[in-house]
Amino acid sequence: MVTILDVARAAGVSKSTVSRVLDERLPRSNSATAERVRRVAAELGYVRNPHASELRRTGTSTVGVVVPRLTDTVMAMLYEEIAAATTDRGLSALVATTEDQPEAERIAVDNLLQRWVDGLILTTARTPGPTPQGPARYPVPYALALRTDGISASSIGDDRLGGHLATRHLLDLGHRRIGLVSGPTYASSSQGRRDGYQQALVEAGISLDEALVAGNSFSMDAGEAAGRSLLSKSDRPTAIFAVNDNTAIGVMAAAHALGLRIPEDLSLAGYNDIPVVSRLPVPLTTVRVPFDHIATGALELLLDHDTTHPPRTLVATPTLIPRSSTTTPP
Repeated sequence: MVTILDVARAAGVSKSTVSRVLDERLPRSNSATAERVRRVAAELGYVRNPHASELRRTGTSTVGVVVPRLTDTVMAMLYEEIAAATTDRGLSALVATTEDQPEAERIAVDNLLQRWVDGLILTTARTPGPTPQGPARYPVPYALALRTDGISASSIGDDRLGGHLATRHLLDLGHRRIGLVSGPTYASSSQGRRDGYQQALVEAGISLDEALVAGNSFSMDAGEAAGRSLLSKSDRPTAIFAVNDNTAIGVMAAAHALGLRIPEDLSLAGYNDIPVVSRLPVPLTTVRVPFDHIATGALELLLDHDTTHPPRTLVATPTLIPRSSTTTPP
C-alpha cells in the first residue's frame, strides 16, 4: 500500500504538506507544490484511507516547540505567543526544554517527534552550522525562532539594529566609554547585538576596546559577574549595554554592591523589554522585541514549508524604549 510518507518523499515535501493538500475537507490549493503532490499521488496510486486520515488529523495537529528553559522570561514570553498563534489556527503547541545543551536538544526533539508533532519550532540554534532536523524517518518541517543558524528557515528580530539603537542612544547622551555585557557566542542573537554595538562605536569614531566587553551567558548571575568585572576597573565605563534584560539586572546588582548609583554613576541599557524592567526601582532603558511577530512568523514558515524553494528568514524590527536608567555621563 502506498502511504502518505511515500508521496511526501517522492514529491520532496513534508508529510504534513501532503496531508493538507490531499485532505478534501480543506480548501483546494492550486499552488505549484499542491499540483505536484496531487500528480505524484496519482502516479504512485495513493488512495486516501479516511480512518487513517482521521487518526493523523487528531494526532498531528500539534507543533513542537523547543526552548532552552522556561524559567527564562524571554523564552516563556515567546512560547506564549507561539501557543496563541497555534490556537488561532486550530493547532496546539507542546514545549520541551534543553538547558541549551545540544545532546539534550536531540533528546527533546526525538521525544516530540515520537508524539507525532506536525513540525518543530526551535529557539536553540547554534552557530556555526545547520540545526539538526532529527531522524530522517520523521520528515517533519521545522523553523527557527529568535536565533538563526544562517541556513534554516528563521523568524528573528533585527538584533544588529537593536544593538545599534541601544549603543547609539548612549552615544547621543555623551558617553564614550561604553561597556558591553555580551551573551553566548553560539547564539546569533547575542552576536548580532554585539555587531550593532561595534557598528555604532565605529560610526562615532570609537575603536572597540575588548577590555570593555565581558559576559558569555544570558543569566542574571553572568550579568552580575560581568558587571563586577567592568565596574571594578579604575577606568570603568560610564555606561553599559547588556544584550539581555536578565544580564542588565545582574549589572544593576553589581553596581549596587559596589556603591554605584544608576543612572547618576552608571547608565545602563538592556534588551528584550521583559515586563519586570519597567517596574524596577529605576526603570530600565531597553530594546523592545516584537515577540508576537516573531512567533507568528515562525508558524508561517512552518505551515508554508516547501522544499522546492530556499529557506526564508523573516526579520522583525525592534524598538528602543528609553527610561530612567540612562542619562548624561557623570
